[in-house]
Amino acid sequence: MPASFGRRPLLAAIPAASVLAGVAPAQAQSDPLKRREATFTIKDFKLESGTVMPEVTIAYETYGTPAPDGRNGVLLTHGYTSGQHMAGRAGANGAEGSWDGLVGPGKAIDTDRLFVVSSNMLGSSFGSTNPAFRNPATGKPYGPDFPDITLVDIVNAQKALLDGLGVKHLVAVAGPSFGGYQTFQWGVTHPDFMDGLVAVVSAPKGSGGEAAVKSLVDVLAKDPNWNGGHYYDKGGVTGILTEMRVATLKRYGIDEQLAAKFPDKDAREAEIKRRAETWSKVFDANSLVVLRKASVRFDAEKDMPKIKAKVLYVLSRTDKLFPPSIAPDVMAKLKAAGVSADYFEIDSDFGHSASGLDAAKWAPRLKAFMVGLMKRS
Repeated sequence: MPASFGRRPLLAAIPAASVLAGVAPAQAQSDPLKRREATFTIKDFKLESGTVMPEVTIAYETYGTPAPDGRNGVLLTHGYTSGQHMAGRAGANGAEGSWDGLVGPGKAIDTDRLFVVSSNMLGSSFGSTNPAFRNPATGKPYGPDFPDITLVDIVNAQKALLDGLGVKHLVAVAGPSFGGYQTFQWGVTHPDFMDGLVAVVSAPKGSGGEAAVKSLVDVLAKDPNWNGGHYYDKGGVTGILTEMRVATLKRYGIDEQLAAKFPDKDAREAEIKRRAETWSKVFDANSLVVLRKASVRFDAEKDMPKIKAKVLYVLSRTDKLFPPSIAPDVMAKLKAAGVSADYFEIDSDFGHSASGLDAAKWAPRLKAFMVGLMKRS
């Protein structure tokens, strides 16, 4: 892939936390997780479609320290509407990472031994190039003119980042939901680059088809500011995004998550709406469309025989998006493709959010898997 790298810190610069965005030296030195955040620039990034994007920015966090040989890496991949903050605390409110119970010193993904990279995927709204970015051809936001991207493009942008960081080989790629899509895509696109794949509350093939994309756009178009996706100078579409986010959180199991803290239904509804409003102020509606298109076209199933890594496939007992009933078919196809794969079910009431909220219920299985991979590498 023809790409050149912008003026951002590479491997040799990583210990110098003062040059990385958002982390002061004293903070980095006192943080056992060694969490750092930065952005990385790729020049002339060629998409699977043949379109060349003049410049792509990838925002990312790292945890732990890279080995001199560049072979102790782990890549974390995030979900459809979430971001790269998966461990430690970040931001003005000290928000906890979504997999904080799994990533850190001595944890299942042990940052005392592993160098963990968590990148915001291409097209997402947490710092990486997305439809709200300026289109160099027009000087205005890309909006609905953002090029169609695929899971292959998302993975190749991550590969360019890892190359720039000096990561030569990954112990594993791991992620939930849309992050599981990325995990499977890594296995078929760069099969020799990792020892293990941990696909969580996910599947090796997208669902919904183009009708799902049209349905999403139809819902967004109900906002009076939509204007065919050109809403950036019209106040945005936070109203409809908030409504959609409330519905999404409920599908993910937010009621069960908040029941103990907010036993009163009205108080719980108010908290759900508050969270939805906070999200709608930072996530771009066109990103939802771009990533939804990528997801419905995703299909790593047909290329399963290319996978060389060992797979840990994890679902949640109460997940309505990727219910455990799909596990036998997925596992049968992996086995038929000659893939070494194990299955684990999280016994959780937290639905699609189980991998983070009930981390303790599957952390031992993940840790055993990771230790086994490290013995092999």
